[in-house]
Amino acid sequence: MPAHHVDRPSDLDVVRESYDRVADNYVHMVMTTGVGDIRSHPWLKASIDAFADSVGGLGPVLDAGCGPGTVTAYLTERGLDVSGVDLSPRMIENAWRLYPHCRFGVASHTDLDLGEASLGGVLGWWSLFNLPREVLPQVLSRYARALKPGGHFITATHVGDEDAVRTEAYGGVPVHWTTHKWQPEHLVALIEQAGLRPVAELRLPADEQSGPAVVIMAKRPH
Repeated sequence: MPAHHVDRPSDLDVVRESYDRVADNYVHMVMTTGVGDIRSHPWLKASIDAFADSVGGLGPVLDAGCGPGTVTAYLTERGLDVSGVDLSPRMIENAWRLYPHCRFGVASHTDLDLGEASLGGVLGWWSLFNLPREVLPQVLSRYARALKPGGHFITATHVGDEDAVRTEAYGGVPVHWTTHKWQPEHLVALIEQAGLRPVAELRLPADEQSGPAVVIMAKRPH
C-alpha cells in the first residue's frame, strides 16, 4: 500500500447524510446552550489556547472536521491562518453563515490532498471518532506527514473500550454512525506510530453532557 493511501470508510456516505440531517439542530444547541463551544468549557479552551500558542507563526492550520466552524473562528480570532473542512455540506453551510470571514470547504479526513510539511498545525477536534479503527492510523499518518517539523496535532475524543452505534442524535433526529471509542494509551500509541511525539494529555471525566474524554497534543519532531 502506498504511504499516502487512505482507505475510504464503507459508511462514509451514510455518516455524511446523518450529519447533514442533524447540522441545524447541532448548531442551535451550540448557539443556545454553549454545549460544543470551547468557550463554555475552560479545560477544552485551555487546550486549544495551548495549541494556538504552539503553532503561531509556523504556517497554515487545518481544522479537519470543523463542524459549524466554532473552533476555526476562535483560532482565526487568535490570529492564526486557519481553514476548516468538514464531511457534511450542511455543516459547512452553517459555518459560512455564522463566520463569513473564515475559510471553509467540504472534505473528509480520507480524501484530503495535503502536501508534505505544508501545515503548522492540524486539529482533529472531536472529529476522528467516526473513522473505522483500521482507517484512523492511515489518517494520522497523513496528518503527521502534512505537518512541518515542529508543527502540532491536537485531537479530542471519547474514551472507552467499545463502539457505540448511534441511531438518533440532537433532538431525536434519525442518524446512523458508529462512535469508535479509544483508551488513551492506545490512541497515544497510534499517534506515536504515525511519527509524532506526544507532548500533552488531558483526561476528562464523564459529565452531564457526555462520557469520559481525552485531549492529546503531539508534534512532528525536527
